[in-house]
Amino acid sequence: MLAKSMMTVGVRTAQFRAGLRTRSFATAKLNAPAAEHRVAPVTTADGADLRVHVYGPDTAPTLVLIHGWACSIEYWNPQISAFAGEYRVVSYDQRGHGESTLGTVAPSEHTLADDLATVLDATLRPGEKAVLAGHSMGGLTIQAWAKHHPEQVSERAAAVLLANTANGGIREETDLLPLLNKQLTLAEYPVTFLGAPIRMPQPVSESLLFAPLPIPGGWFTEQVFRNRIMTADASDDEVDFAVGIIRSCRPLARGRHAAAMADMDLSEGTANLTVPTTVIAGARDRLLPQRMSRPIVDILRRTGHLADVHVLPHGHLGNIEDSVAFDAILHQILRSATNSRATRRNVAAR
Repeated sequence: MLAKSMMTVGVRTAQFRAGLRTRSFATAKLNAPAAEHRVAPVTTADGADLRVHVYGPDTAPTLVLIHGWACSIEYWNPQISAFAGEYRVVSYDQRGHGESTLGTVAPSEHTLADDLATVLDATLRPGEKAVLAGHSMGGLTIQAWAKHHPEQVSERAAAVLLANTANGGIREETDLLPLLNKQLTLAEYPVTFLGAPIRMPQPVSESLLFAPLPIPGGWFTEQVFRNRIMTADASDDEVDFAVGIIRSCRPLARGRHAAAMADMDLSEGTANLTVPTTVIAGARDRLLPQRMSRPIVDILRRTGHLADVHVLPHGHLGNIEDSVAFDAILHQILRSATNSRATRRNVAAR
């Protein structure tokens, strides 16, 4: 009887989380894409079942969208709708997120890397190169993949977009919680004692970020998102959409991935991105501030693979808050990659 009750609760919880990801909004870009999708069955070596969706024409150039921490395929609704008519768009729930399972191996840079490699193997045609776009943890995923599968970069990637991400130092550098922000001047610190800033003890801050606890809905959570994750310019629909996506993530997966990301050093992976790589940062991003993209830019500039850098006037969720500017940048990357592919074909045919 107890087992049956627990199963019922589990099913209802899963349905509730799925409902948070699939709501409808007055803002059309936030709704599910009109384009139908195909499901690509993908299971990792340790048994994690990944939800993988493929949109758009099967013969079109491929764009792979890799979501960030505590998100899901639905996070990319604006971009899937914008690009699935012209491109073949692949997106997946990272392990433990959305409808993907956690598997038996603890989340780490290795699972991020291997899961992406497995998805690319399952969805790309032989010899095909895709444009890979990663947001936040999705950007870490691409760099982890390049670190642990460097031979695949030139084989599988035509170009890369890293948005609102970093390649290390997350534990010390995030500005998400105000009392942690070591970049603030003394006058800007919210709390001081005898003229010195009071900072939240690291164990306390990490317990807040790593704890496998549900995120409540309501006004307070929305205000936290508007003022710490997004910006005051975000619309009510955009905030509501973002809160729903994050709340839909399983608390255990959210906590384990936060702990795994805290101490990653992926600078080697950044150096292994031997294809044109564009970086987007948010001028008002507090989760992974603009300064955290500078080591990425410096490495790519040194290796000669930096395609472009953009600083948009948004918070951490740039593709939601400023989807027009974000999509314009991604369009340019896709056009450049497609033109380069066509030029190589013409040269080979001569």
